[in-house]
Amino acid sequence: MRAMRLHVLGESLSLDNIPAPEPGPGQVRLKLEACGFNFGDTLTIHGKYQEKPPLPFSPGAEVCGAVEALGEGVTHLKLGQRVAALIGNGGFAEAALADAASCVPVPDAMDGPTAAAFLIAYGTSHVALDYRAKLQPGERLMVLGAAGGVGLTAIEIGKLMGAEVIACARGADRLEICKKMGADHLIDTSVEDIKVRGKALGGVDVVYDPVGGDQFRAALSACRPEARMIPLGFASGDIPQIPANLLLVKNIDVIGLYWGAYRKFKPKVITDSIATLFQWFVDGKLHPHVSHILPLEQSGAAIALLAERKATGKVVVDCTA
Repeated sequence: MRAMRLHVLGESLSLDNIPAPEPGPGQVRLKLEACGFNFGDTLTIHGKYQEKPPLPFSPGAEVCGAVEALGEGVTHLKLGQRVAALIGNGGFAEAALADAASCVPVPDAMDGPTAAAFLIAYGTSHVALDYRAKLQPGERLMVLGAAGGVGLTAIEIGKLMGAEVIACARGADRLEICKKMGADHLIDTSVEDIKVRGKALGGVDVVYDPVGGDQFRAALSACRPEARMIPLGFASGDIPQIPANLLLVKNIDVIGLYWGAYRKFKPKVITDSIATLFQWFVDGKLHPHVSHILPLEQSGAAIALLAERKATGKVVVDCTA
């Protein structure tokens, strides 16, 4: 099979022809349709992510494909069944192994690129806002990095949960996409002050933050009493230090989220969330935004789009092209 693999951390991928992997107990091999690319993958490529696969490896943790081989003990999946799965790495290839327990049947109405762009972005936002922050109807939600892959899903889910949504992003073109996804208020972070605008709107109850850095600090200052801050990534490269006096004075909660960790210590949180999200998709309530679909051999361009912040929504690699 063809696979785009990394042989040296931080270097370019190379197109290799390698044997298709054989599934072990509890695994399946998927004939891949598509692989969603995420910010965490850019960290993995440079050896900066929590999980560090041995070289050489194919990046890509989020895939959609058809089951083409079953490992020992797998009885709940069928050959030819289309599923989405989180695989850690290996998605930039024509086939990949997945733990059968992590595979989720894909609705018939969902195509491969959409399914490959769905689990992490929507799952992260839903678990963050519903399970962790317990966002309530009528509350004011501020989304940082709102035009990115997880940011747009946070806007959609926040609106479905009845919140008033403030979208923060750079530039009018990105904010226009946020508006189309349902944002009530727009803050152009290239020219506007998050703290000033947030306070002018009456303060915020929940902050969804994949950015960190100065934006985290500004949003914290715009929080109302008993607000909840949800740090779930640091795309700015700056991990903020939190002034505890502000938490004390305003009774603010800071609620961390590493969505992938729930796969290991409380998987029902994720499976229940995905079931809800797939039903919302089937009901026409969610509209995934995929900005770029690139063929397998152009996987390097997919990496550049995310690393240089030139994408809105999700970037997907077509593993069949």
